[in-house]
Amino acid sequence: MRCEDDIWQRNMNKRNVYIVGAHSRGRTLKAYLEYLCPDVKAEAFLVDDMAENPQSADGIPVELIRKGLHTDYPVYLATRGTYHQKLAESLRAIGMQEIIPVTVELDRKLRNAYVRSRRKEEGKAFRMIDSLSAGDWKEKDWCEKTAAIYVAHSAFDQPLQTPYRLAEKERILQVGAALTDKRLSPGGLTDCEGENISARNRQYCELTGLYWIWKHAREDYVGLVHYRRHFLLPPDWAERMEENRIDVLLPVPLYVAPDIAGNYRERHIASDWDFLMEYFKKELPEEYRDAEHFFKGNLYSPCNMLIARREVLDRLCGWLFPILDAVVTCGGEKKEPYMNRYPGFISERLITYFFERDANGYRIAYADKNFLA
Repeated sequence: MRCEDDIWQRNMNKRNVYIVGAHSRGRTLKAYLEYLCPDVKAEAFLVDDMAENPQSADGIPVELIRKGLHTDYPVYLATRGTYHQKLAESLRAIGMQEIIPVTVELDRKLRNAYVRSRRKEEGKAFRMIDSLSAGDWKEKDWCEKTAAIYVAHSAFDQPLQTPYRLAEKERILQVGAALTDKRLSPGGLTDCEGENISARNRQYCELTGLYWIWKHAREDYVGLVHYRRHFLLPPDWAERMEENRIDVLLPVPLYVAPDIAGNYRERHIASDWDFLMEYFKKELPEEYRDAEHFFKGNLYSPCNMLIARREVLDRLCGWLFPILDAVVTCGGEKKEPYMNRYPGFISERLITYFFERDANGYRIAYADKNFLA
């Protein structure tokens, strides 16, 4: 039994559970629960409308919330938090006794426990930045090192409802600046200065910021986050990276079903993924088998967030952008704005693969992230 936290361990004497939500969140929760707690079995995914849901997913049925369900089974709400109250009311109305919202905190605990256990089984290290020692920097030459985390922010982004104060080493970088005359702040950093791909922001998203960082930032440690998503870091994160010889800091990996490739093909345009793999086969044949094997796995670090040593970022970007440019040359522009962002969605998978393909060559650490409403 791998269950170690009473938040979910309290229900492990009840083998069967229901999960509300039949898409990515629900399927991910099913994987976490059944792996961490082998005595638990998800009986069904529950939904309030079958119109946009499959009849079954990951080997179990998808059913409507209705009378006749086992009211003594725990029910996990694996949907966006904004839907939890309404769903809980519907479940109580049919007599459900134990309703467990999957909060940000619970999701984080389950994800970290899952990844930690998987890494251990695979013989791989799982280093969390906040558990690493910073050493005694009073007697070392840290003062010669520089670090910056660039926060990608667009003039087209919706205002934050949650107040947020930039951390000490965070700096706003306006992305997609070539597409507007509006500036987030007078004299602020923009991704349209010098060599850039700022005008491609509608497709490349925060990657226009990554490209600018690659070409222009000169700190010893450089990072990219989003105005809504930031790493949850100890104040001395840079010292900890240096002390422990960490090459790159990534978000804790996320589980996706049925696998990385299949998940992309289900949620986006499959032909773009097919071309990506054809590119590996023709242009990077020495990597093709490794990439194909990795994309049959279930874990990748989302959101194009990272902090890396300057030279490591150089190697990553020199490898990454030619691949993305080739995919875009083939795939072109999509009419639907969300699907048009496919270079950004593909890059999430590629960045993780880049570091995992040479896990013995790069020392990787992980950090949790927030999401600001």
